[in-house]
Amino acid sequence: MGARKRLSADKLKEEKKQISFAHLHNCPSSPRKMRLVADLVRGVEVKKALDLLKFSAKQPSNTLEKLLLSAIANWQSKNEGVRIEDSNLFIKEVFVDSAVALKRLRPAPQGRANRIRKRSNHVTIILGTNINETQNQEA
Repeated sequence: MGARKRLSADKLKEEKKQISFAHLHNCPSSPRKMRLVADLVRGVEVKKALDLLKFSAKQPSNTLEKLLLSAIANWQSKNEGVRIEDSNLFIKEVFVDSAVALKRLRPAPQGRANRIRKRSNHVTIILGTNINETQNQEA
């Protein structure tokens, strides 16, 4: 490997250390309800996001809080020896995709049947560090 490739590979490795993520597949709540909660915490600092999710009355906030804690643990495993408070960790991206919907039938009047769709979703949280703020604080 040449020197230029090694330098770019090291740079990519350092950038990947600053980002961590967590996935949740087949969460049994509708994507529309989960997106309402995800919009609350998108772009917010991790500590504030945990407080928002803990005291939110919405049902999907509990699962999103657990997913956020998982993403934080993933970040800690990548960056051993670095404190979360010093790193200015924030939620870079949150996106909710629809998953498989279970289809059920409910009896309706006059011999008909209504379809019930029990929706589920996939959630991904990507955490990043605000490097600009850490450099501004050091200067």
